[in-house]
Amino acid sequence: MNKYIIVMVSILMPWLAFSQEKVEGMVMESSEANQHLGLSGANVYWMGSQIGTMTNGDGLFSIPYKKEYNKLVISYIGFESDTLTVNSPRMIHHTLKPSNALDEVVVNKKRDAVQKTFYSAQNVVTVNSAELLKAACCNLSESFETNPAIDVNFSDALTGTKQIQMLGLTSPYLLITQENIPMVRGASQAFGLTFTPGTWVESIQITKGAGSVVNGYESISGQINTELVKPLTDNAIFVNGYGNQNGRYELNTHFNKKLTDKWSSGLYIHANRRDEKEDNNGDGFLDAPLANQINVMNRWQYQNPETGWVSFFNVRFLKDEKQVGQTDFDPFEDKFTTNAWGGEVDTRRFDSSVKLGYVFPELPYQSFGIQGSYSMHKQDSYYGLNQYNIDHESIYSNFIFNSIIGDTQNKFKTGLTFAYDGYNELVNKDNYNRHDNSVGAFFEYSYDNLDKVSLTAGLRVDSHNRLGTFVTPRFHIRYTPWELGSLRGSFGRGRRAANIFAENQQIFASSRQINLIGANEGSIYGFEPEDAWNYGVSFLQGFLLFERKGNVTLDYYRTDFKNQIVVDYENPNEVAFYNLDGKSVANSFQFEVNYEVINNLDFRTAYKYYDVQTDYRTGRLQKPLQAKHRFFANLGYETTAKENGSQWRFDYTIHTLGEQRLPDTSVYSEDYQLEDYSEPYSLMNAQITKVFNSNFEVYIGGENLSDYTQDAAVLGADEPFGANFDTSIVYAPIMGRMFYGGFRFKL
Repeated sequence: MNKYIIVMVSILMPWLAFSQEKVEGMVMESSEANQHLGLSGANVYWMGSQIGTMTNGDGLFSIPYKKEYNKLVISYIGFESDTLTVNSPRMIHHTLKPSNALDEVVVNKKRDAVQKTFYSAQNVVTVNSAELLKAACCNLSESFETNPAIDVNFSDALTGTKQIQMLGLTSPYLLITQENIPMVRGASQAFGLTFTPGTWVESIQITKGAGSVVNGYESISGQINTELVKPLTDNAIFVNGYGNQNGRYELNTHFNKKLTDKWSSGLYIHANRRDEKEDNNGDGFLDAPLANQINVMNRWQYQNPETGWVSFFNVRFLKDEKQVGQTDFDPFEDKFTTNAWGGEVDTRRFDSSVKLGYVFPELPYQSFGIQGSYSMHKQDSYYGLNQYNIDHESIYSNFIFNSIIGDTQNKFKTGLTFAYDGYNELVNKDNYNRHDNSVGAFFEYSYDNLDKVSLTAGLRVDSHNRLGTFVTPRFHIRYTPWELGSLRGSFGRGRRAANIFAENQQIFASSRQINLIGANEGSIYGFEPEDAWNYGVSFLQGFLLFERKGNVTLDYYRTDFKNQIVVDYENPNEVAFYNLDGKSVANSFQFEVNYEVINNLDFRTAYKYYDVQTDYRTGRLQKPLQAKHRFFANLGYETTAKENGSQWRFDYTIHTLGEQRLPDTSVYSEDYQLEDYSEPYSLMNAQITKVFNSNFEVYIGGENLSDYTQDAAVLGADEPFGANFDTSIVYAPIMGRMFYGGFRFKL
């Protein structure tokens, strides 16, 4: 593997040897005594320009030096922003102070809520807390309403769960991590995004296309990484209350304390509840489930500036309960009977994680880290007469070493990964038990010329007891053809074991029969592992128009499956699973514009086109419930903050979805047959926030302001135990216009 990387470098380096002038350095956190503790993800940019970058995992940065600019701004959420005068290329070591340690915070320039880097080899969009505050954002699944990179769909007509998609593919094809540790996977795939409260999120990094080999082999269409708030920099006390007209109430509390110079701890408590039965469409079924969740996390942060050690330790317990079905369903009397149709989903989850890092004091570019996690997920559920239970035990560990080859333009990461997953599933009367384990090694080389070219080339080899031994290559390259232009290309392979029942739980809430076709040759439910290649190209162009900054992005990505577990709804009497026989491709094109129209008024718009086709048993068809055409626009305005922090914030978002192909319903009774395609529709959301001071703010908002809902979301609602019953064909909202309000208090 090392020979492969050396040969690659030797071939590419002669083409990449561009001369340049640049400013390099390290951004560090905490006090002046903290000499070598790097701050990852800090923003570094030239004031008055769009030339900027972000620090890497060790706090290191490199940015082209331009004579016309001499004010270098360094900022990070929770820290005081600093502006440095730089008149020549040089090395900089700079320490940011936590804002909660200051009597007064001086902000030199408003930080963009959504950030795109011009110099990263990977196509990464960073969403910070300012963007998350533009919507209610009660949990992670609701955190993408104002961002065009992610599509939010509805998974079924019962649970109210929102499913995310990227590049035309659903969330199982995304690697969803929490602080770069795999999190939403396996048993938690259907509801796991609802288990991370929005107030716990500090920022989200969205990577389109093949991700890094450091994080594993499962990423196919991209990666979503969530960074949680840190006990050291989060507010000492934070309280958030939320309620909406449909009877959903939430409370979030954060309590953080710096215990010693080295230790900080935080206790985070989330609770939500919905007791009100809503049936606005009159079909006799709940428009949203009755629900109750308690979610508690304890987080510890350790840092020792003198020795270069830093670590985080999390432990969390979650209890989540949902009741779905007819409004008159009583689980104590009607469970597993035909008196009334209903169901319950009860989840208990314990998880813990640890991150330990060391930065060599005299070599700030060299470090190593250890990541580890353990989780136990138990879900007991039933839908009408169907039962589905799953227990999932997971262990994950990753060792990473970072250093350079010759100079800081040539960096590498290498390490080892071990993972274990134990599954115990009950599908009606059938048991499916399996144990998956894998060991892998990876090497990733990065070249950073910044002014012209940067690239990341990675390779990992894994040995899996069910997927076999296989190689995962990933490659990303960025070229700057002219000022404020960034052209990127990428390709990579992804491989995964499809958990067909956990990922498609909506199949249990219908009269369809489950049919596993050809499930006798593979090792995962009798099927082969999923295997796909992703290719992409992206162009980002920044501009100044009327002295105001903006940027334009064009993306094209293609995912080509070598094997896929096809989920086939084309026969109305069944849902079939089988190995792909033929082709399955997902083509995604996106055009996006971001522009500051006037002071403090930001405009963002995007058009997306998806061509997602699969060879089913009945022939090649467009993926059902997938709009080919999507349009997005967002307007955000905020008044200039007064000395006490008082200001107003306004936000408006519109999503327009084109027609969607619907699965065949021709064998149903005539009253329950659907058209071949749905009608196009638009959704509008808005929110107004009044910030009274730096400690208190209130907000009100509305979702689905156009009051658009799907007709006949529950097919056969009058005979839920009959042959026409189906809750899985959902292409639009079930809930109509909804208003909400809340407050945030912090010290």
